[in-house]
Amino acid sequence: MVAITLHGTSVLKKLAEKYTEADIFLSEKFISLGDDFPVNSNKPKTIDVPIRTIMGTLFKKYDLLVFVFSIGAAIRLMAPYLKSKREDPGVVIIDDCGNFVIPVLSGHIGGANEFASDIADAIGATVVFTTASESRQTLPVDILGRELGWTVEAPQSNQIKVAAHVVNDEPVAFIQETGSSNWWPEGKKLPENIHLFDRYSAIDESQFSAILWVTNAEIPASLWQTLKGRLIVYRVPE
Repeated sequence: MVAITLHGTSVLKKLAEKYTEADIFLSEKFISLGDDFPVNSNKPKTIDVPIRTIMGTLFKKYDLLVFVFSIGAAIRLMAPYLKSKREDPGVVIIDDCGNFVIPVLSGHIGGANEFASDIADAIGATVVFTTASESRQTLPVDILGRELGWTVEAPQSNQIKVAAHVVNDEPVAFIQETGSSNWWPEGKKLPENIHLFDRYSAIDESQFSAILWVTNAEIPASLWQTLKGRLIVYRVPE
């Protein structure tokens, strides 16, 4: 967690009370304020060089990064180190007043969306999602069921195409043959374009743009070919 202003330092002081294992970095100008941070938190470390000189190290060392400064500055500083959503750390930006929390990098796989929500709850801020599945409150196909131990089995190209079908409100078949039914928040209405089934034989595949299938059964290569670009399989721990 990094802050370079007076008010940003105050924001991190609030977060230090909750995230006691976090490494906190403050501008050398305000490092003395770190003496007031909670006793049980890691005491802030000093940034005594331009942030651009340590950004590469931060990217390599941490899975999640929180910056309390402008998005524009963060993007320019991060740009030389960006690789892919499967390699980049999750990055969350907080405005200087602590009013808004914005996940800007690796929202799903990197965990920035979930972390941003947690931060917003901790400091009473508003979280701003720009990923389509969160903003439209629909299924994040690439991490669906992750908290239940589900793993995705599908080419990356399938995940991209199916995610587009989901967020564009196209008809999607969700087949669940195994695993917990707690993959969707209790009491929250399922998007109308998601249709539930308990077996593959119950669907007319021609009626659906995509198929999400929770199963531990082997999927024939011929079926993968038939459903080319339309199928994502989720495997459940046995």
